[in-house]
Amino acid sequence: MKVELGKLASQITTEEQRNFFSQEMDGFYMLFTRYLDDTAKGTKIDWDRIQSPSQEQVVAYKDIPEITTSSDLNKLAVLKLNGGLGTTMGCVGPKSAIEVRDGMTFLDLSVRQIEYLNRKHDVSVPFILMNSFNTDDETKRIVQKYATHNVDIITFNQSRYPRIKKESLLPVPRSPDAPIEQWYPPGHGDLYESLYTSGLLDQLLAQGKEYLFVSNVDNLGATVDLNILHHMVDTDAEFIMEVTDKTKADIKGGTLIDYDGHIRLLEIAQVPDEHVEDFKSIKKFKIFNTNNLWINLKAIKRVMDEEALELEIIVNNKTTDSGEKVIQLETAVGAGIKHFKNAHGVNVPRTRFLPVKSTSDLFLVTSNLYSLVHGQLVVNPKRMFNVVPLVKLGDHFKKVQDFLSRFKTIPQILELDHLTVTGDVTFGAHVELRGTVIIVANHGERIDIPSGSMLENKVVTGNLRILDH
Repeated sequence: MKVELGKLASQITTEEQRNFFSQEMDGFYMLFTRYLDDTAKGTKIDWDRIQSPSQEQVVAYKDIPEITTSSDLNKLAVLKLNGGLGTTMGCVGPKSAIEVRDGMTFLDLSVRQIEYLNRKHDVSVPFILMNSFNTDDETKRIVQKYATHNVDIITFNQSRYPRIKKESLLPVPRSPDAPIEQWYPPGHGDLYESLYTSGLLDQLLAQGKEYLFVSNVDNLGATVDLNILHHMVDTDAEFIMEVTDKTKADIKGGTLIDYDGHIRLLEIAQVPDEHVEDFKSIKKFKIFNTNNLWINLKAIKRVMDEEALELEIIVNNKTTDSGEKVIQLETAVGAGIKHFKNAHGVNVPRTRFLPVKSTSDLFLVTSNLYSLVHGQLVVNPKRMFNVVPLVKLGDHFKKVQDFLSRFKTIPQILELDHLTVTGDVTFGAHVELRGTVIIVANHGERIDIPSGSMLENKVVTGNLRILDH
């Protein structure tokens, strides 16, 4: 591997580019040798040493004092993880460019939130986007339209690592400008390294910034919370992870554990096979990581200077279009929690976790369950229950274009508990769904839900064609 990486670097003619590439490959090589080491030792987490976190390790949001002053905001920067593509939802380009509400994208809504924050509190919180080589060009093009807005937008790139051939454990690319699909962004755990090597960390510290609020660009609930920020300052915590109560929809989410008296993030990829069902249990692991993180910038600098950062490696097995088996070595940003002082979790309301991973999630955020206030989604006060309905839309709805074509308007769902739709189903305008609704069109059949329908605790199957006259 070392020889092959050297060969790749030697093909670059300009010294500056070669140095940058070599630095990136050094980071990759360290990850690779740790992976070999772990594989040789068979290092698995010792299940018997896992305990539920204590009350000091996970604090309830309701126990945090409410704050009215905003002076802490002068030391804050906000970062969105923007490396992902919208491929699972059938979109080309950055996921952040998908329209989610009233003609606005994830990016539009995020910028709007920060703009409002800056205007309301008369501060200048910078808005940072960590892109990957997949999303960088398009994102830079999109953010140009905010040049005149009251928000300082900074973009930087996470690393680009070579995919590894599973059989030979050699890099897939044979040249530094090999096709894009032979490389991969190594997960959001790369945040620390990229922030440090890009010079952005030093730049933020020089501007007097001390705290960084990190979240996924597709989580529309992740707004700046003054109470959590002040709690961080007050408790001298270098790292706070927002967690929330697990539901059956979140069984794969990473969770906080006490491991030998220390707080750690446990991801499903690290769980021994025989304990996966335990991990998914809501009884034993009651919370999961929202990936809303508050991190002290000086502490990141210290950990990186000391070269002390060791994040658990997540091995992602892939098969290329040509059928070759490859592996990607990735890390999660939340796994850094074990390296920071006074680190702990805060158990926040579910409203701070509104990710859009699928069109089923898109259905929820575009419905009347939420209204939009200064770029933030707020739960409709008319909703009687504090849990979000469980929505499962079938393959016919999987891609955003198909999803949009199947609804004249998004149904009203204030009183919905559960919705399952499979097969060739379309919805007219102003449909209302209540309780549990299951709609199944079998193969070769089609169901059109008429405009103005109200379905409450109904199962609909068979054929139902409505012809517009």
